[in-house]
Amino acid sequence: MEKNIVLAVLFLYLFSTCHAIWINLPVSGTKCVSEEIQNNVVVLADYIVLPTDRSNQPTLSVKVTSPYGNNIHHNENVTVGNFAFTTSESGNYIACFWVAQNHGGGNVSMNLDWKIGVAAKDWDSVARKEKIEGVELELRKLEGSVEAIHENLIRLKDREAGMRTVSESTNARVAWFSFMSLGICIAVSVLQLWHLKRYFQKKKLI
Repeated sequence: MEKNIVLAVLFLYLFSTCHAIWINLPVSGTKCVSEEIQNNVVVLADYIVLPTDRSNQPTLSVKVTSPYGNNIHHNENVTVGNFAFTTSESGNYIACFWVAQNHGGGNVSMNLDWKIGVAAKDWDSVARKEKIEGVELELRKLEGSVEAIHENLIRLKDREAGMRTVSESTNARVAWFSFMSLGICIAVSVLQLWHLKRYFQKKKLI
């Protein structure tokens, strides 16, 4: 079971730490990309409008918000840009894009390269600073990935423990409510029988 959990976390980690995606923006409206990120994680992203016509290059606007709605990055009427930050909140971070100008009409295509955690680390600077290269550098990258996976496993276990506590508490409340409802039903039944007995006694039927 734990092996399956580790493989699942590894799969999710490898495919969630680095996104290079193409986005088609409509003439009107907004498209957003969201990612659930833990606290104290480095995030880097580059975005660029794909060229169409040099005489009429469309531009876009960008807004990035934190899980609590704080504005992290905002850019207007650009063809290329980037943003970088270290998360201070755990939850879904949302990057929204919309067309600012497009005199030619039609949809606008853009590329977004979104890197998180280990994928966002400047390994070239690390290699120069610590004078490492080749296999040693790759091992250092793997070490960072393993540490990130370990942290994700700990978070998953903590979340599972919290869900188990909530589930046990809910089950206890349901059981208590069931016993209380049964007790009320029994008390009402006894009271009805007592009233029926008194009624029959008054009518001298018993």
